[in-house]
Amino acid sequence: MTEEKWGQLRNRLLKTVGQNNFTTWIEPLEFDAVDGGVAVFKVPTNFMGNYVSQNFADLILHELTMSGEQVQRLAFRVAANSPARPVQSAAAAEAYGSADGDVAVMTAPAASSSSGKDTLEALQAAPLDPRFTFDSFVVGKPNELAHAAARRVGEGGPVTFNPLVLYGGVGLGKTHLMHAIAWELKEKNPSLNVLYLSAEQFMYRFVQALRERKMMDFKHLFRSVDVLMVDDVQFIAGKDSTQEEFFHTFNALVDQNKQIIISADRAPGEIKDLEERVKSRLQCGLVVDLHPTDYELRLGILQTKVQQQRETYPDLRIADGVLEFLAHRISTNVRVLEGALTRLFAFASLVGREIDMDLTQDCLADVLRASERKITVEEIQRKVSEYYNIRMSDIIGPKRLRSYARPRQVAMYLCKQLTSRSLPEIGRRFGGRDHTTVMHGVKRIEELKLTDGQIAEDVEMLRRSLEA
Repeated sequence: MTEEKWGQLRNRLLKTVGQNNFTTWIEPLEFDAVDGGVAVFKVPTNFMGNYVSQNFADLILHELTMSGEQVQRLAFRVAANSPARPVQSAAAAEAYGSADGDVAVMTAPAASSSSGKDTLEALQAAPLDPRFTFDSFVVGKPNELAHAAARRVGEGGPVTFNPLVLYGGVGLGKTHLMHAIAWELKEKNPSLNVLYLSAEQFMYRFVQALRERKMMDFKHLFRSVDVLMVDDVQFIAGKDSTQEEFFHTFNALVDQNKQIIISADRAPGEIKDLEERVKSRLQCGLVVDLHPTDYELRLGILQTKVQQQRETYPDLRIADGVLEFLAHRISTNVRVLEGALTRLFAFASLVGREIDMDLTQDCLADVLRASERKITVEEIQRKVSEYYNIRMSDIIGPKRLRSYARPRQVAMYLCKQLTSRSLPEIGRRFGGRDHTTVMHGVKRIEELKLTDGQIAEDVEMLRRSLEA
């Protein structure tokens, strides 16, 4: 295949997968050769080879076949100037034997040879992570509603709300709950046809069915499931044909009283380029937000993770205060938090030391730097004044009117929660107030959050805005 033909093929892939996916996953691929029915591509990293193989292989194979290339499978070689190790694939080795040199064969059925039945079986075989169960999900105030809703769906029985939409930022537990629901449903009723896939996989299967003129098979397969679970639905935004088919699939399953479970990184109404009719359908069920984790939840997650790590490192000791330190410093992403603890245990095992504060700060220096709080007192004061439509000078100034005092206390509370400033420092930034005044304000907001729904909502909205 010539570079010119590969360039034309890339342009067709761009139209299919969209600009973001193309830039991230397709553009870095460097065509190498076609050898014995294997199309070889150079990739910059091990991870990229695996990801492209799992998510784009069918599409690339189809385009190669339509271009007249005699290709049955793909292979990815980590570029020679990359320090990464060659891509590894146990499934590929089992199916085709070891690849020569540093080439690892990534298999995908040629588009022309796949059937509707094969497609559904492949989707059903998409692995569920055995770690992601309800037993391993740590529940706290930020995620208790999402957990309760997922539990209810996992029990099976009559469909009480349809769809269930779980949304929230990266690393807050959406995928964990999706997998947990699937495990629970399969355990209670093994004959139940539960289909879990990403929105990207839905899109690629749809495109494949269009090109092979097997839309009737596609419609039958997706509409014959008992439970449809689609992860990261925001990825179909802007894909008009895919959204239309998703809309019709959604309606058909709802009409049959089949359960639908959706996850997204934001509320359906906030997903840009998602059609209004799709937004409307998603909003007609139960839409649940997984809030960013608080300190108590992060500490609980770490304690659970430590118990799991004990199975691998039974002799390692962890000093008092280390978990509390990590829960305070790494606050935005649970995956980063868990990864930091895993690295800490592995490092301590290698050097044969107790996990104390010195070792923690040495081992996780890069993670801790990246997780440093960057929110300033001035930024909080400005956000709060804008939110309550008052002047910033009124927040800092001496006026004690309720219309100024309450926003001032909210700002003090957020400063205590979101910055590392001490109470005296915060007081000085609020017109030279005493630290006891700040302490009183913080305590007052903590009390009002439990009894005043409006204050609780104001604080949450401001916190999310500041951490965005």
